Parts: sequence; C-alpha cells; structure tokens
Amino acid sequence: MQQRALSASEYTHLSKTDRRLLDQFAYRYTRLQDDMGARLMPTILRALGEDVAAMPAFDRFARLEQLGWLPSADDWNVLRQIRNQFAHDYPDTVNERFERLQAAIGAAQQMIAVMAQIEGKIRQRFSGSALAPADPA
Repeated sequence: MQQRALSASEYTHLSKTDRRLLDQFAYRYTRLQDDMGARLMPTILRALGEDVAAMPAFDRFARLEQLGWLPSADDWNVLRQIRNQFAHDYPDTVNERFERLQAAIGAAQQMIAVMAQIEGKIRQRFSGSALAPADPA
C-alpha cells in the first residue's frame, strides 16, 4: 500500500488493478489482526503459563502489556476498533471510506511493528524451544 499511495481523488476512480490491491490489503489486514488477537496472543500467554481459557480478549491484551509483550492494551484495542470499522462499516461518502482506508493503513503499520516486537521477544524468551521459529541463517 505504501508503494501505491492513493490520493482521495484517485480513490473515487479506481482501476481494476487498484481494486484488487485494496481487496488484498483488506483481506490481509483483517486476517493479520484476527490471527494476532485470536491465535498468537493466547498462545504466548499459554506458553508463559497463563490460564487464558476464561480470559476476555481485552484482559489478555492487558496481561501481555503487564508482561512487556504488548506496548499498550489500549492501543491494541484502538487497532481492533479501526479494523472493525474498516471491515464492517460502509460509510456513505467517498471521503469517509478514504479516511477509513488511511486509518487502516496506519493501523497495519502499527500491527507490523507490534509483530516485530513480539517476534523479538519470542526469539529472546524461547530460543531453542519448540515455540521459537527456526533461524533462517
């Protein structure tokens, strides 16, 4: 999305290629958010010995923040709200839709930064265990 930064005026007249790009972004963005929140974060907590079975999502995020794995549970919740608005709300005006797209692009960049932080923590904490990804080197 950074390589093909759309302006508000371009957004009103998207080419077929740009529509495909936006569809792929929307799918991958929502999938990343869903997988991190529903799969990765509970797995990390379980690996740290936490019981997540009855823990609501926000409590999991708050616990990860307390443990230093997530910069801010509140910020993650904002990212979830942006994702929900982007994926489920259909604003009437082009400007509103474009603003939601811009918010989602910014949120995706933040999620990638959080993912990089988590990956570093996993490598640090679980190096040599079955949880750590194999070192490509």
